[in-house]
Amino acid sequence: MAILVNEDTRVLVQGITGRQGAFHTKAMLKYGTKVLAGVTPGKSGQSIEGVPVYDSVEEAVAQHPEINTSMVMVPAPYAGDAVIEALDAGIKLVVVITEHVPIHDAMKFIAYARLRGSNIVGPNCPGVITPGAAKVGIMPGHIFKRGRVGIVSRSGTLTYEIAHAVTVKGLGQSTCIGIGGDPVVGLNFIDVLEMFRRDEETEAVVLIGEIGGDLEERAAEYIVKTRYPKPVVAYIAGRTAPPEKRMGHAGAIISLGAGDPASKVKALTEAGVHVASTPGEVADKLVQLLK
Repeated sequence: MAILVNEDTRVLVQGITGRQGAFHTKAMLKYGTKVLAGVTPGKSGQSIEGVPVYDSVEEAVAQHPEINTSMVMVPAPYAGDAVIEALDAGIKLVVVITEHVPIHDAMKFIAYARLRGSNIVGPNCPGVITPGAAKVGIMPGHIFKRGRVGIVSRSGTLTYEIAHAVTVKGLGQSTCIGIGGDPVVGLNFIDVLEMFRRDEETEAVVLIGEIGGDLEERAAEYIVKTRYPKPVVAYIAGRTAPPEKRMGHAGAIISLGAGDPASKVKALTEAGVHVASTPGEVADKLVQLLK
């Protein structure tokens, strides 16, 4: 059945009239995603690629009650309010593409989503794709193919590189999720691993981590404690990064001995995860595991 997005996904785009919002709405429609409405305050009555625009999420959902997912491409200072608005309207999956969201805003809407029983992907993420069914976000759809491997990643570009290699090997993906590279994100590795555990289409999982934070170490602990039943292949980006230097992502910094690649590789290896030393190795390891 795949996870998070599928043939039943019905999308609202918040920030649809912006340059990026309009561009990715067109790409999602071309992919086959059902985008029903968009929201930009003050732009009600317009349409983007045939998608009607409303002033508020409440108005959009009233006109299209089947909406169950929102993609947020609102400028960072206003993204927090946009997410809260989507959650108040009862939307159960909110994919926050916006980067540079203030950390306190992210903490607030992630906590609020949990109270309401909704899921947040992001912020600062490329989105979610179930190949052949739906994509919500900015991932290039043509590199994905429906298959057996679930991918969960903190890195945007590496996601595409590894997913493409998995496609070339003929394995394909069940669902691919970019959880975002910020220090505070909605769904984390453990959340997604649990979803993949229950997904019958997913036979193996790829975990793409990077330096900074302890999400990978926590995932390793979860894999051991729950005796995770599916093979996991991991790659950790940023192995050559110098300590105390930020490396692009807000979450990618090694500090006080925490978040360094060696500790992540050690924890994952000890948990029985197959850790690749290069992105190219990931697909090769999967082929061996899924023979």
